[in-house]
Amino acid sequence: MLSAVLLFSAARATGPDPDKPVAASTSRWEEGQPGCTFSRDDDGKYRYGFWNADYGVVLAVDSQELEKVRRRAQPIFALLLTVHYRGEHSLNVTPSQASLEFVKHYHDVHGALDPDNLASKQQKDADTLAEEIQHAIRKHPEKQAEKEAVLEADRKDAAEMIEFLNTRSLRAMTLDSGHPETSGWVLFSTHSKWIDHLQKQEEFVLRVPLGNRVVEFPFSLPPSEGDLILRNRPEK
Repeated sequence: MLSAVLLFSAARATGPDPDKPVAASTSRWEEGQPGCTFSRDDDGKYRYGFWNADYGVVLAVDSQELEKVRRRAQPIFALLLTVHYRGEHSLNVTPSQASLEFVKHYHDVHGALDPDNLASKQQKDADTLAEEIQHAIRKHPEKQAEKEAVLEADRKDAAEMIEFLNTRSLRAMTLDSGHPETSGWVLFSTHSKWIDHLQKQEEFVLRVPLGNRVVEFPFSLPPSEGDLILRNRPEK
């Protein structure tokens, strides 16, 4: 949870107390406020931007993400974050400390999933399935072609997912004038005792720690009931 993102500072007038944590200061995206942007783009994503003198962070949400979550083997909600740094010093980006609040589900808060752990689990699951299928083939050799086709499809899906996790996840890093931008996906589980299923419209609060501050993005998906983005077809 975001409560793990804490700073130590003076807590009493008599002097600093190093044992008393103080929550990081928070900035919040608000529609129509200076530095806050919103767009519906032809790639099918809603984009929320928060900008100040030192940095900008853009949250991109696929307009069909709720439908995609329901079709995935694992109940994972994916958000694309891009951070731009334009200050004079540096900015620490720590996606592992990001959190997503499911407002309509008793304000249940989920921390970001570790992409390396997900990739490892994906590989283990693929290896386990391969062993099960080989065992099934030994018992029923007449079904070898059918079973091997299932195994090949699973191997392909697993390899694509592992590559995605390894190459396109947002990673912890320090931005400065030499490396002013980073971008990648942050993933959250949609499974808990408070979440039976995702509704047609959901409300969220994404909290992104940046240095000693937290940027909050309250958003709904879709932003309004029945909202639809017409995507451009890819060029052939």
